[in-house]
Amino acid sequence: MKLTPKELDKLMLHYAGRLAEERLARGVKLNYTEAVALISARVMEKARDGNKSVADLMQEGRTWLKKENVMDGVASMIHEVGIEANFPDGTKLVTIHTPVEDNGKLAPGEVFLKNEDITINAGKEAISLKVKNKGDRPVQVGSHFHFFEVNKLLDFDRAKAFGKRLDIASGTAVRFEPGEEKSVELIDIGGNKRIYGFNSLVDRQADADGKKLGLKRAKEKGFGSVNCGCEATKDKQ
Repeated sequence: MKLTPKELDKLMLHYAGRLAEERLARGVKLNYTEAVALISARVMEKARDGNKSVADLMQEGRTWLKKENVMDGVASMIHEVGIEANFPDGTKLVTIHTPVEDNGKLAPGEVFLKNEDITINAGKEAISLKVKNKGDRPVQVGSHFHFFEVNKLLDFDRAKAFGKRLDIASGTAVRFEPGEEKSVELIDIGGNKRIYGFNSLVDRQADADGKKLGLKRAKEKGFGSVNCGCEATKDKQ
């Protein structure tokens, strides 16, 4: 016996549906996968019998499971079930909308938000810096990147950006197109202010000594708009 991948998928769905039928008969509340498998398998079998039309199965499919047959939250997860079934006159798509009526309870993990604006970084003092991209390609800076160490082709007052990050929502970013100039808001980086990585301009505590060292390294590596006043000093780190 040779089966196509599609036939194998339907055979597996039949097995899953049969298992769901057995569990339902024992009084076990079905989970999401079991509920979908049961409905899909029944549609395929009834279509194969040839006694029901697509419209008939779309209506009948909404009566097979009740809220008490499934686990809490499952009803709200299944908005519709669509299955290609073999009818006597060919393969047709049967779509059953809202196959299980919602029981009105809270779905697992459901979150309700207040209908009000959220103030990000509340209570933190921000500064404004004008930044220009002098490069020939876009530069994107993430919310928690140490702004002092951003791409060297971004031109701005680096000293003012030491120990600071963008005042934007976590996980978002600001994009600077080639030649673009715009102002950004920066706030202090939180925590213990030990800054490592990025472009390795600091790699230590972000205190006065760290700032002096960072400015010197930035100037040596050609980062835009750095005036550290450290030409006569040597890096002792």
